[in-house]
Amino acid sequence: MMNEIMTSQPSWLNVLKFTGLGVALILVVILFVTYAILAERKVMAFMQMRPGPNRIGGKLGILQTLADVLKLLLKENITPKSADKLLFLVAPVIAFAPAFMVMAVIPFSENVTFANLNVGVLYYVGISGLSIIGIVAAGWASNNKYSLLGGMRAAAQMISYEIPLVLSLLGVILLTGSMNLNDIIKAQDNVWYIFTQPIAFVIFFIAAIAELNRGPFDLVEAESELVGGFSTEYTGFRWAIFMLAEYFYLFAMSSLITVLFLGGWQPVMFLGFIPGSVWFALKFLFVVFLFLWIRFTFPRIRADQLMELGWKVLLPLALANVFITAIIKEIFFR
Repeated sequence: MMNEIMTSQPSWLNVLKFTGLGVALILVVILFVTYAILAERKVMAFMQMRPGPNRIGGKLGILQTLADVLKLLLKENITPKSADKLLFLVAPVIAFAPAFMVMAVIPFSENVTFANLNVGVLYYVGISGLSIIGIVAAGWASNNKYSLLGGMRAAAQMISYEIPLVLSLLGVILLTGSMNLNDIIKAQDNVWYIFTQPIAFVIFFIAAIAELNRGPFDLVEAESELVGGFSTEYTGFRWAIFMLAEYFYLFAMSSLITVLFLGGWQPVMFLGFIPGSVWFALKFLFVVFLFLWIRFTFPRIRADQLMELGWKVLLPLALANVFITAIIKEIFFR
């Protein structure tokens, strides 16, 4: 893997290569964020029989997102007089940093892995959970009751759905016998885990939507009752950082689902001549489309329904899936 190759070369060359790969990943993710927003609007428009963005950048509106970014950069950043100013400024950074850190363990192809950790799954779950601190801090520091309610909703939502999300991963870990993401991909050489762990996939996907605060679980930013939720008092580029973190997590979570349930870079049957990175990209884009499709199909649910779904449905199902997987492995794969 990448880290094994690096050890046989001079340290300064390793630093340069890692720096170059890091810059390339940043550019790829920023390009994804830019056009994921455009794709989201175009897919929504298609499903609702509307044109969508079609003014800036030709018929497809390919420059619309760039125009929106420029508008956000030119907007004034306002700090409420009664806000906790230091925490108000730091909160967007706290929410954004973990979104980029988790990408270090994602194997994008057989030869591109920034950190091949034996506990890659545990690292992802642990680091991604830190972003909630930034959201709660933003709600608290704003000194606004709607912002605080949005932050508290985010904390309750994360606690409720983090448990079934982690439990759904146990089935995959039991079958693989490892928490290394590269090992999980290699274990799917013959069959993807979406076929052997369909219940785990459904649970993980639903919990991922809640973790990303996307519709129909976008209760943290519910405009109908909380104005804008935890980010109500944020303007300009500070607000854009929260949105950037959301799409960074969409990139990271879609990549993780591709690795855990769709075989990562593993090719389909006799199409092994196609590079693994291309297979990863195709599967990744399919998962992103599923996230967009779900958002435009289902209406936002109530907060009590969100809690009931997490504790009364997903948690028992996740526990049952772990129990059944353990029994099957003990009987057939002893």
